[in-house]
Amino acid sequence: MLVISSIVALAGGTEAAARPHYGGTVRIVLREAPLSLDPAQLNVAQGKPISPLIFEGLTRFDAHGRLQPHLAARWEPGVGNQRWQFWLRPGVNFHDGAPLTADAVAASLRAANPAWTVSANGDSVVIETTAPDPQLPAELALPRNGIARHAGSRLLGTGPFQISQFQPGRTLVLAANEDYWGGRPFVDSVVASLGQNWRQQLITLELGKADVVEVAPEQVRRAGLSGRTIVESAPNELIVLAFTSGAESAEEARLRQALSAGIDRASIVNVLLQGQGEAAEAILPNWMTGYAMLFAQTGQRSGDVTATAMAGAMTLSYDASDPANQLIAERVALNARDVGIRLQTAASTANADARLLRIPLASPQPQLALQAVATAAGLAVPQFQGTSAEELYAREKELLQSGRIIPLAHVPQASAIGPGVQGWRTDLFGDYRLADVWLSGSRL
Repeated sequence: MLVISSIVALAGGTEAAARPHYGGTVRIVLREAPLSLDPAQLNVAQGKPISPLIFEGLTRFDAHGRLQPHLAARWEPGVGNQRWQFWLRPGVNFHDGAPLTADAVAASLRAANPAWTVSANGDSVVIETTAPDPQLPAELALPRNGIARHAGSRLLGTGPFQISQFQPGRTLVLAANEDYWGGRPFVDSVVASLGQNWRQQLITLELGKADVVEVAPEQVRRAGLSGRTIVESAPNELIVLAFTSGAESAEEARLRQALSAGIDRASIVNVLLQGQGEAAEAILPNWMTGYAMLFAQTGQRSGDVTATAMAGAMTLSYDASDPANQLIAERVALNARDVGIRLQTAASTANADARLLRIPLASPQPQLALQAVATAAGLAVPQFQGTSAEELYAREKELLQSGRIIPLAHVPQASAIGPGVQGWRTDLFGDYRLADVWLSGSRL
């Protein structure tokens, strides 16, 4: 866990001397611009950081990335990990005061997971899957599996905040849940401005119109040197080249291997991303698996591998909404030329040979993270029979050997915190735990 700041105000004496206060509004700004808040409409990587404040799951990951009970007090797997039973925590109510029941939980999970068979059984919920699913308790911690109930036009959850106002893609206002089972949040409300790019967010913070904003990796160092308090997660996003199809010949497979070996990942991280992140030749970061170094291409550097010129040029597309993407794509093209590969870059080209992607790892659970990457990259999603490191390594190796994915870097999620925000806790995976935050000084 990294906390980068010249003064680290949130962890210093100011916070220690301050006592939590009730009241005030926390103003946050996000790049994500959801058109719906319904958890069932989210994909595996969406919903952070807002959805868990409203819709809680049966399980959750704590600040250290460990799976914990949440709306479920306990659970048990059946033989073969294909049938699971979850017993609900007593005394939990939805935002309108209606009790959380097994029927409501089952209905919510069925809406989000049509392939599951979900039924109420007294004060418990039984989930049956079509194949063994040893990761199911961790899956239930994903925002898309947050428990929601429709009451007319209202969308209700059990979380510390409830929806007060929502303008799709623009603004979300949350009000404190006065009767939250875990204790009322300190702040009265949260106002989220949606769909703002990184540059707009920093301007909003500089103008004093926001308390928490997201920071691009390449802007972290500059923001920290300007006196901003910057908090970072562990590296939880993968920058990767994903090919749209498999290699059609042994020569094409060799070209892709030469391209991977020729990429100067260290320069991408140290220069283009200003030292924020880690060069990656594995799909999953080492903090998650402990074996990432085994995928290093020792002896296969750009000076050792060259390719014959291609009859045509390979094309690489990137999302131009983030200026760093173009710089990374151009650096990859330069490295490709050094090993005899002609690689043309273009913004958002639909028929490109490869795409430069930034893929959130979705979960601290490595099996789920690997499946999320495969889904986002358009690869066959690996299936698991258990949770062993050996099986995880084998499935990751298969994806890398497919020749359709070339990891470049793992980068952390960074946020800048404005003055007056107290009680902020750094989180391994970058979750916003706003129920624990309070305001002081002029922000109260």
